[in-house]
Amino acid sequence: MNRFFSLIAGATLMLLAATAGAAPVDDAVAQLQREWDVVKYKTPAAQKEPQYQALADKAAQVVAAHPGRAEPLVWQGIIVSSLAGARGGLGALSLAKQAKAQYEAALKIAPEALDGSAYNSLGVLYYKVPGWPIGFGDKTKAKDMLSRALALNPAGIDPNFFYAEYLVETGQSAEAVPYLERALAAPARPGREVADAGRRDEVKALLAKLRSS
Repeated sequence: MNRFFSLIAGATLMLLAATAGAAPVDDAVAQLQREWDVVKYKTPAAQKEPQYQALADKAAQVVAAHPGRAEPLVWQGIIVSSLAGARGGLGALSLAKQAKAQYEAALKIAPEALDGSAYNSLGVLYYKVPGWPIGFGDKTKAKDMLSRALALNPAGIDPNFFYAEYLVETGQSAEAVPYLERALAAPARPGREVADAGRRDEVKALLAKLRSS
């Protein structure tokens, strides 16, 4: 009996230790999310690049502080990708390659992390970045990555929106409408109110464009 209680106590301590270890990285990632939401949806275009750069520096610190965790790598990739979009020009491709490597590193650790966000974000890069010989863009790989993200998070606002956008970009606009409607019906994400509102505006804009064409 004493041995039984000792085992239970030991298991409880291990669980508490794991929970305590998870909390700091979860808090750090949530902070990156909230700051990115504000830069993406509330910051004037002229101010986005320096703020994304500052946030990318912060994300690098979070990744270094939590080796072996996929979530910080995913958000580092998202932030670096956003920085690439804000910067444009020749420097954008180099940043996109950095983001690609960060997503791939996250996928090696935990593909299912953050509901498959690494698959989703990598898929977006594959259809937005120019193809060979300029960049690494690849529409076939984009579809594969985005489909994997949808399989992990079929009701999510982001995977449905980006799969719809991919369909539009590849000349399949009629097929995009159901995914946009699903994105509008996606459940709210606690703590991501700014991002949800901004993404829904993007969904509505694309849906209106498709219905008017």
